[in-house]
Amino acid sequence: MFNLTDPNIQIGKNIVERKIRYDSTIVDTNCKLLNNNEQGLILFHRIDVPFTMTGSQYELTIPKDAYTLAYFWREQPYNLYVWRDKDGSYLGSYFNIVKNTTITDDTVSFEDLIIDILIFPNGKYFILDEDELPMALNEFEDGFVQQALQALINSIKPLLKEILLESERRFSHKDMLSTLYHN
Repeated sequence: MFNLTDPNIQIGKNIVERKIRYDSTIVDTNCKLLNNNEQGLILFHRIDVPFTMTGSQYELTIPKDAYTLAYFWREQPYNLYVWRDKDGSYLGSYFNIVKNTTITDDTVSFEDLIIDILIFPNGKYFILDEDELPMALNEFEDGFVQQALQALINSIKPLLKEILLESERRFSHKDMLSTLYHN
């Protein structure tokens, strides 16, 4: 999926992830580049402040010093965050439904379309934030979000399996993590 053999990739280069929320507020996160190619890129971000995602049927806590592997595609209506603890153990994943992903030398930006999917290590997942939509899902963004969500749900298991295997193999090495944590 992502080719790490490109000699032009500057592993560890600083890059900003820019999330443009639906209300137009902007959240910037400083990350490290892990890979960049014609399909998209992968960023690394260490969790400095733990957080918990809670709903009526779920709770997932991402602890301090865990890390995020953030996957962005130029041509997909979603991005993906894979969370691992400081030892590389898988904690969970989170898909955002998005549009207008733009990748430059120092920034990746995207427009967040509210709906997300939270996935637990056991494969169980929850669709989040439908209650925050300004209208019914089938009408929101002229049906684009519903179509993207359904397509993602239909492919989520094989897609996530491939990415988790790759992230475990390539991005859970202690030497790489140590370098990224201390830069």
